[in-house]
Amino acid sequence: MSDIVLNWKFSDDSVVESEAVAKARQQSLELGIDAIAPAVGAQAAVIAAATGARSILEVGTGAGVSGLWLLRGAPGAMLTSIDTEVDHLQHAKANFLEAKVPANRVRLITGKAADVLPRMNENSYDIVFIDADPQSVIEYVEHGLRLARPGGTVLVAHALWRGRVADPAKRDDVATGFRTLLTEIGSSNAVISALSPVGDGLLQITKLRA
Repeated sequence: MSDIVLNWKFSDDSVVESEAVAKARQQSLELGIDAIAPAVGAQAAVIAAATGARSILEVGTGAGVSGLWLLRGAPGAMLTSIDTEVDHLQHAKANFLEAKVPANRVRLITGKAADVLPRMNENSYDIVFIDADPQSVIEYVEHGLRLARPGGTVLVAHALWRGRVADPAKRDDVATGFRTLLTEIGSSNAVISALSPVGDGLLQITKLRA
């Protein structure tokens, strides 16, 4: 096992997940959902806490793993989460309730992100967390940056896409899309960004104040 893989495993193993997150993670496996790694969840929670987030938008609810982590970091925040799968949303709703997240702090929206995001108010969210259709990641990030307030942060899960993004020989649409995103974000003067290698990668993009 390489040092890099050992570091990834150690990072994940060092995270203590709540009972609610552990249950949501198990449900994700059963439903075929690629939930974020524990280390990614912990990092997202730290960012939510450091941001003092009050309003969070999540693209891709799954069974609630990432939402629970974000709310752990910002327990007073309002979470709005979008997913196309009704079954996933029902599991997430039950997991939020079991974690004693007040129902009035979670708004679940059934629909395609491409249809929902254009109708949302710009400059309204402290954090936008993106973990949905990877082939649309550039479109989702564009919406996320529009919707994030100045000083807000867009988080993109699976930004290394199973190790394929770092390998220039991998030229599938998803890996190429993530590389294009990283290049565009890195050259923008409107944001500051960092790519964390934990889990499957977490791209952090903070929208600079004018």
